[in-house]
Amino acid sequence: MEIGNDTQKSEFLLLGLSEEPKLLPLIFGLFLSMYLITVFGNLLIILAISSDPHLHTPMYFFLSNLSLIDVCFTSTTVPKMLVNIQTQSKVIAYESCITQMYFYILFVVLDDFILTVMAYDRFVAICHPLHYTVIMNPQLCGLLMLVSWIMSVLNSLLESLMALQLSFCTDLEIPQFFCELSQVVRLACSDTFLNNIVMYFSAGILGVVPFAGILYSYSKIVSSIRRMSSAQGKYKAFSTCASHLSVVSLFYCTSLGVYFSSAATHSSRSSATASVMYTVVTPMLNPFIYSLRNKDIKGALKRFLGK
Repeated sequence: MEIGNDTQKSEFLLLGLSEEPKLLPLIFGLFLSMYLITVFGNLLIILAISSDPHLHTPMYFFLSNLSLIDVCFTSTTVPKMLVNIQTQSKVIAYESCITQMYFYILFVVLDDFILTVMAYDRFVAICHPLHYTVIMNPQLCGLLMLVSWIMSVLNSLLESLMALQLSFCTDLEIPQFFCELSQVVRLACSDTFLNNIVMYFSAGILGVVPFAGILYSYSKIVSSIRRMSSAQGKYKAFSTCASHLSVVSLFYCTSLGVYFSSAATHSSRSSATASVMYTVVTPMLNPFIYSLRNKDIKGALKRFLGK
């Protein structure tokens, strides 16, 4: 590796989750299994929804997009980690690191937006059931997805281009199994004030605003359910939200857990371990949450596998 400020010739070292040689085969097997389950589970959800005309509704349209993004999200980080373990190398090229960082930011923000859109869909379905098909028409659904993609791409592009302007010196070790923006910025030997401002501002806007939208939607949903006189109606309304609420809780709890744990322990290794939860475990669990708690998905899966 050439030492200096020329970032175009630099290589980063991904330290991964452990430097113990005895643990590497176990980590490789565990992550390979989780990755295959994630890809297979989410693709199965997509195929089941696309093959069943009864599931061609806004809710399942957004769910299939969430599954696709989860596959892409996991594929951004895990394959490179598996290759590094298999080849016993920690190196990632500068260009590959920036590319990985770009797609990582893109898909994590997209995940956040889609969960918010799905909360809005449930809000309309429960609070305005008579106008649901009119409000959640195909044009609006497509527009919501398009806006989510545009905002995610622009944010990811901005942060990645700003990272390209940084210069790096001798310490190029990233205490993670992937190129995380905050970790890369910390390694820079040039001024990172503007990068930090944009990074925290984007995290605040793109994290807080969607989360506030989800909380608002569910506050209205809870209020609407409480006004229902029928116990069966309450149960049916709540059951349509249960899977989404579980996924939202898992996504936000694991994401917040990463930052709180790293802030409390000041340990990069502990932060890397916590990152596994929302980068690998959450996308893996999403298909199980939706298939186990949703009769429509279970029926579609049986019909699809039956073919």
